[in-house]
Amino acid sequence: MLILYKERARGDLARPLGMALARAVAEALGGAATAATTLVTTAPATPATTMTAPPPLLLVPMPSTRSAVRRRGVDTTAHLARSAAKSFRAATGTPIRTVPALRHTRRVADQAGLDRAERAANLAGALRVAGRWRREVAGAEVVLVDDIVTTGATLAEAARAVRAGGATVVGAAAVAAARVRR
Repeated sequence: MLILYKERARGDLARPLGMALARAVAEALGGAATAATTLVTTAPATPATTMTAPPPLLLVPMPSTRSAVRRRGVDTTAHLARSAAKSFRAATGTPIRTVPALRHTRRVADQAGLDRAERAANLAGALRVAGRWRREVAGAEVVLVDDIVTTGATLAEAARAVRAGGATVVGAAAVAAARVRR
Protein backbone atom coordinates (compact mmCIF):
# COMPACT_ATOMS: atom_id res chain seq x y z
CA MET A 1 0.00 0.00 0.00
CA LEU A 2 2.82 2.41 0.83
CA ILE A 3 4.45 1.91 -2.55
CA LEU A 4 1.14 2.49 -4.32
CA TYR A 5 0.50 5.60 -2.22
CA LYS A 6 3.97 7.08 -2.64
CA GLU A 7 5.10 6.01 -6.08
CA ARG A 8 1.86 5.46 -8.00
CA ALA A 9 -0.04 8.57 -6.84
CA ARG A 10 -2.73 6.63 -5.00
CA GLY A 11 -3.95 9.50 -2.84
CA ASP A 12 -7.07 7.48 -1.98
CA LEU A 13 -4.84 5.41 0.33
CA ALA A 14 -3.93 8.42 2.50
CA ARG A 15 -6.91 7.97 4.82
CA PRO A 16 -6.45 4.26 5.66
CA LEU A 17 -2.69 4.69 5.95
CA GLY A 18 -3.24 7.79 8.11
CA MET A 19 -5.54 5.78 10.38
CA ALA A 20 -2.86 3.07 10.68
CA LEU A 21 -0.33 5.77 11.56
CA ALA A 22 -2.75 7.23 14.15
CA ARG A 23 -2.98 3.80 15.81
CA ALA A 24 0.82 3.65 15.88
CA VAL A 25 0.89 7.12 17.47
CA ALA A 26 -1.56 5.91 20.13
CA GLU A 27 0.71 2.98 20.89
CA ALA A 28 3.79 5.22 20.97
CA LEU A 29 2.04 7.38 23.56
CA GLY A 30 1.35 4.35 25.72
CA GLY A 31 -2.39 4.36 25.19
CA ALA A 32 -2.50 1.29 23.00
CA ALA A 33 -5.37 -0.40 24.79
CA THR A 34 -7.64 2.63 25.00
CA ALA A 35 -6.71 4.96 22.18
CA ALA A 36 -6.06 2.29 19.55
CA THR A 37 -9.45 0.70 20.27
CA THR A 38 -11.08 4.10 20.00
CA LEU A 39 -9.28 4.76 16.72
CA VAL A 40 -10.65 1.56 15.25
CA THR A 41 -14.21 2.66 15.97
CA THR A 42 -13.46 6.32 15.05
CA ALA A 43 -16.06 7.58 17.51
CA PRO A 44 -15.40 11.21 18.46
CA ALA A 45 -14.31 11.70 22.04
CA THR A 46 -15.12 14.55 24.38
CA PRO A 47 -11.98 16.53 25.21
CA ALA A 48 -11.01 16.48 28.85
CA THR A 49 -10.69 19.76 30.72
CA THR A 50 -7.62 20.48 32.79
CA MET A 51 -6.51 23.23 35.12
CA THR A 52 -3.25 23.89 33.27
CA ALA A 53 -2.59 23.39 29.61
CA PRO A 54 -0.12 20.59 28.85
CA PRO A 55 2.70 21.23 26.39
CA PRO A 56 1.47 21.06 22.81
CA LEU A 57 1.55 17.60 21.23
CA LEU A 58 3.06 17.67 17.76
CA LEU A 59 3.52 15.08 15.06
CA VAL A 60 6.79 15.78 13.26
CA PRO A 61 7.09 13.90 9.97
CA MET A 62 10.40 12.86 8.49
CA PRO A 63 11.23 15.32 5.71
CA SER A 64 11.07 14.25 2.10
CA THR A 65 13.75 15.47 -0.25
CA ARG A 66 12.85 18.31 -2.59
CA SER A 67 13.34 16.03 -5.58
CA ALA A 68 10.92 13.45 -4.15
CA VAL A 69 8.29 16.13 -3.51
CA ARG A 70 8.72 17.46 -7.07
CA ARG A 71 8.48 13.96 -8.54
CA ARG A 72 5.43 12.95 -6.48
CA GLY A 73 3.74 16.34 -6.36
CA VAL A 74 3.26 16.06 -2.58
CA ASP A 75 5.26 15.43 0.57
CA THR A 76 3.74 12.02 1.19
CA THR A 77 4.98 11.58 4.77
CA ALA A 78 3.74 15.01 5.84
CA HIS A 79 0.40 14.25 4.17
CA LEU A 80 0.13 10.96 6.10
CA ALA A 81 1.02 12.77 9.33
CA ARG A 82 -1.79 15.30 8.76
CA SER A 83 -4.23 12.46 8.11
CA ALA A 84 -3.06 10.67 11.28
CA ALA A 85 -3.42 13.83 13.38
CA LYS A 86 -6.96 14.32 12.09
CA SER A 87 -7.92 10.71 12.91
CA PHE A 88 -6.25 10.85 16.32
CA ARG A 89 -7.92 14.16 17.22
CA ALA A 90 -11.36 12.94 16.11
CA ALA A 91 -11.07 9.66 18.01
CA THR A 92 -9.48 10.84 21.25
CA GLY A 93 -10.19 14.56 21.53
CA THR A 94 -6.48 15.13 22.07
CA PRO A 95 -5.21 18.42 20.67
CA ILE A 96 -2.52 17.30 18.25
CA ARG A 97 -1.08 18.95 15.15
CA THR A 98 1.36 18.15 12.41
CA VAL A 99 4.39 20.40 12.17
CA PRO A 100 6.74 19.71 9.23
CA ALA A 101 9.59 21.24 11.21
CA LEU A 102 12.58 19.25 9.96
CA ARG A 103 14.81 20.26 7.06
CA HIS A 104 17.91 18.72 5.57
CA THR A 105 21.11 20.63 6.34
CA ARG A 106 22.93 18.96 3.46
CA ARG A 107 22.45 16.42 0.70
CA VAL A 108 22.30 12.82 1.81
CA ALA A 109 22.84 9.69 -0.24
CA ASP A 110 19.91 7.47 -1.17
CA GLN A 111 19.49 5.09 1.77
CA ALA A 112 18.63 2.08 -0.43
CA GLY A 113 21.42 -0.45 -0.32
CA LEU A 114 23.12 1.07 2.73
CA ASP A 115 23.61 -1.04 5.84
CA ARG A 116 22.79 0.13 9.38
CA ALA A 117 26.16 1.80 10.02
CA GLU A 118 26.24 3.45 6.59
CA ARG A 119 22.72 4.82 7.06
CA ALA A 120 23.63 6.29 10.44
CA ALA A 121 26.80 7.90 9.02
CA ASN A 122 24.89 9.20 5.99
CA LEU A 123 22.33 10.96 8.21
CA ALA A 124 24.56 12.14 11.08
CA GLY A 125 23.93 15.87 11.51
CA ALA A 126 21.78 15.99 8.37
CA LEU A 127 18.57 17.36 9.95
CA ARG A 128 17.63 20.53 11.80
CA VAL A 129 14.50 22.31 12.94
CA ALA A 130 13.69 24.96 10.34
CA GLY A 131 13.78 28.56 11.54
CA ARG A 132 10.07 29.22 11.05
CA TRP A 133 9.19 26.26 13.33
CA ARG A 134 11.72 26.83 16.15
CA ARG A 135 9.38 28.72 18.48
CA GLU A 136 6.61 26.18 18.02
CA VAL A 137 8.84 23.15 18.58
CA ALA A 138 10.64 24.56 21.63
CA GLY A 139 8.95 23.18 24.76
CA ALA A 140 6.61 20.90 22.80
CA GLU A 141 6.10 17.17 23.19
CA VAL A 142 6.83 15.50 19.85
CA VAL A 143 5.98 12.18 18.27
CA LEU A 144 8.23 11.57 15.29
CA VAL A 145 6.41 9.92 12.38
CA ASP A 146 7.56 8.14 9.25
CA ASP A 147 5.94 5.95 6.65
CA ILE A 148 8.36 3.04 7.04
CA VAL A 149 11.24 2.33 9.42
CA THR A 150 14.18 0.33 8.14
CA THR A 151 17.10 0.69 10.56
CA GLY A 152 15.87 3.61 12.65
CA ALA A 153 18.71 5.89 11.51
CA THR A 154 16.34 8.58 10.20
CA LEU A 155 14.28 8.60 13.40
CA ALA A 156 17.45 8.72 15.52
CA GLU A 157 18.75 11.75 13.60
CA ALA A 158 15.31 13.40 13.78
CA ALA A 159 15.21 12.84 17.55
CA ARG A 160 18.62 14.49 17.89
CA ALA A 161 17.48 17.47 15.79
CA VAL A 162 14.18 18.12 17.61
CA ARG A 163 15.85 17.74 21.03
CA ALA A 164 18.42 20.31 19.89
CA GLY A 165 15.42 22.49 19.01
CA GLY A 166 14.15 22.28 22.59
CA ALA A 167 11.41 19.65 22.19
CA THR A 168 10.81 16.50 24.18
CA VAL A 169 10.53 13.37 22.06
CA VAL A 170 7.76 11.26 23.62
CA GLY A 171 7.67 8.59 20.93
CA ALA A 172 8.04 7.55 17.34
CA ALA A 173 5.50 5.92 15.06
CA ALA A 174 5.41 4.48 11.55
CA VAL A 175 2.95 2.72 9.30
CA ALA A 176 5.35 -0.18 8.66
CA ALA A 177 8.77 -1.58 9.48
CA ALA A 178 11.05 -3.30 7.00
CA ARG A 179 12.94 -6.45 7.76
CA VAL A 180 16.62 -5.72 7.44
CA ARG A 181 18.68 -8.46 5.84
CA ARG A 182 22.02 -9.04 7.45
